[in-house]
Amino acid sequence: MTFLDWAIIATYILASTGIALYYSRRASSSTSEFFLTGRNLPWWLAGTTMVATTFAADTPLAITELVADHGIAGNWLWWNMLLGGMLTTFFFARLWRRAGILTDVEFVELRYAGRPAAFLRGFRALYLGLVMNMVIIGWVNLALEKILRVMFPGLTLFGVAELTFLGFTFSAHLLVVGMILALVAFYSSMAGLWGVSVTDLLQFVLAMAGSIILAVIALQIPEIGGIAGLKAQLPEWIFRFTPEVGGGGLSGGLSLSLTAFIAYLGVQWWATWYPGADPGGGGYIAQRMMSAKDEKHALFATLWFTVAHYAIRPWPWIIVALVSVALYPDLPPERQGEGFVMVMRDYLPSGLLGLLLAAFLAAYMSTISTQLNWGASYLVNDFYGRFINRQGSQADYIRAARVATVVSMVLSLFVTAKMDRISDAWAFIIQASAGIGLVLILRWFWWRINAWSEIAAMLAPLLLFPFVRQTVAFPNSLFILVGWSTVVWLAVTWLTKPEDDATLDRFYQRVHPGGVGWRPVAERFPGLAGDTGYGKLFIDWLAGCVMVIAALFGIGRLVLGDYAAGAGYLAVAGLAAAIIYWHLSRIGWDRVGSD
Repeated sequence: MTFLDWAIIATYILASTGIALYYSRRASSSTSEFFLTGRNLPWWLAGTTMVATTFAADTPLAITELVADHGIAGNWLWWNMLLGGMLTTFFFARLWRRAGILTDVEFVELRYAGRPAAFLRGFRALYLGLVMNMVIIGWVNLALEKILRVMFPGLTLFGVAELTFLGFTFSAHLLVVGMILALVAFYSSMAGLWGVSVTDLLQFVLAMAGSIILAVIALQIPEIGGIAGLKAQLPEWIFRFTPEVGGGGLSGGLSLSLTAFIAYLGVQWWATWYPGADPGGGGYIAQRMMSAKDEKHALFATLWFTVAHYAIRPWPWIIVALVSVALYPDLPPERQGEGFVMVMRDYLPSGLLGLLLAAFLAAYMSTISTQLNWGASYLVNDFYGRFINRQGSQADYIRAARVATVVSMVLSLFVTAKMDRISDAWAFIIQASAGIGLVLILRWFWWRINAWSEIAAMLAPLLLFPFVRQTVAFPNSLFILVGWSTVVWLAVTWLTKPEDDATLDRFYQRVHPGGVGWRPVAERFPGLAGDTGYGKLFIDWLAGCVMVIAALFGIGRLVLGDYAAGAGYLAVAGLAAAIIYWHLSRIGWDRVGSD
C-alpha cells in the first residue's frame, strides 16, 4: 500500500460522507423521507440501490469458494433464486407500491387485525429488524475482516493484536471493521434512504468498475495467459454452466442428487425467506419498491435489479475466481475465498490496489447502510412507534431511528466475534424460515390466510430445525422443514377464524389484488375491479426467467471466447425481452395485470 492507494480510499470515504451530509436535512423532515425517500425514487436508482445492497464484501469471496469447489455451475446454489425474483417483478412489485405503507412489516396490520396481528407485527419487527439483521450484518462484517486479514496479516492497534471484552474476542482486524461500521452508521443515520440510495449509486459504479478492472488484469497475468491459458490450466468441468444431476460427481463440477436438485430449483426459491430473495418481495427489496415514484417505476426497478443481479454482475467475479484457482491451487477449503483478495494483493500495481480496496469498501458500505436503515425502519415504525410511543412526533421517530442504527451497529460486532463461517449463517437463515414462503405469497391472493397462518409458518420451522439439523443435511432438510411447516400453517388456518369482513374489505379496496382467491370479498364491491390477466403475467414471468438465464449464459460464453454460442444465447434473451415489451406496451401501462 502506497500513499496513492491510501489517497484513493480517503477520497472515496470523503465523497460518501459528503453525500450523506448533503441529504441529512431532507432525511430529518419525516419518517417517510428517512425510510422511503418520500416515495420519489426513479426506477433506475431504486433498482441500482437493490443491486448495490446485494453486492456485499462477502459476495466475491463466496463466489470464489463456489467456483473452487464446484466450478461455474456452483453458482446455481444462488442462481436458482432468480425464479422468485422474477415472480416479485411481475406479481408483487405493483402491489407493494399500491399498499402505501412504510415497511413490509406494517403490511401485517393492513392485511390482518386484532391482537394476533399486533403480536405478529411486533414479533416480526424484532425478529427480522434485530435478530436476523444482526446475523446478516455479522456475516458481512466477517467477510471484510477476512479481507483485511489477507491484506494486512500482521495488523495491530496500539500494539495489540486482539482484545477480549465480556467474553467476546475482537481481533485488530475486526476492530478496524468496527471503525468503518461506525462511519457507515453515522452517515446512514444522518442521510436516510435518499442519501443511502445516492451513495449506493456511487458505490455500485465503483465496485463494478473495480471488479471489471481486476478481471481484465487477472487474465493478463503472465502465469495465466488470457482465456486460452486459463482453459489450458484448469479442468474442463470447472467451465460448465449447469450442474450434473444424479451423476455421482464422477466427472467433477457441481453434482446434485435428484432430491438436492429438486430442493434448490423446486422448493427453496418459493418456500424460504432470504434477504433480497423473499418470496413475494419483502425486506429492503420491498422498501425500494415502496419508495418508487409509482407502480410502473416499482416494476421496472425490480426488473432491472433482477437482470443486473443475476446476468451481468457475476462474471467479473467468476473470472477472478477461476484465476485464483489456477494461481493458488493448494489453498485449503476454508481459505479458498481468500484467493480473490490474494489476486488483488499480489498482482495489482499501486493506485489500482487502492481502487480495488475502495471498491470492496464500497460493496461493504452499500450493504451495511441499507441493512441499518431497513432494520431501523422495523424497530421504529413497527415496534417503538406502534407499541411504545404511538403519539410521538416525527422528530421523536427520527431520533429513535438514529439510536436504533447505533444500537444495531454495536450488537452486530458482538455477533461477528462469534461467527466462523459465512456459509453456516446462510444455511441457518434459509432453514429457519423454511415453509413461510408460501404464506408470504398467498396472503396477497387468498382471503382465507389470517394472522395465525403467518405466525404458525414463522414458528413451525424454528421448533423442528434444532432436531432436523442433527440428522438431515442441507438442502435435503428443506423437504422435512417445508413439509412440516406447510401442514402446520394449513391446519392452523382452518382451525382459526378468518379475518373479519371489515379488515378484508379495507385491504381489498386499497390493493384490489384480484384472482379467484378474493372472489368472496370482490362480490361485495361490484364497482371495484380487481387485477386480472394473471395468465399474461405468468407468461411474462416465464419470459423474464428465460431472458435472464439466456443473458447470463450469453455473456458468459462471450467472456470465455465462445462467440457463436454467446450470440445465440443473447438472441434468445432479446426475443424474451421483446415478448415482455410487446405485452406491456400493447395493453398500456394502466392495464398491466388487467384484461
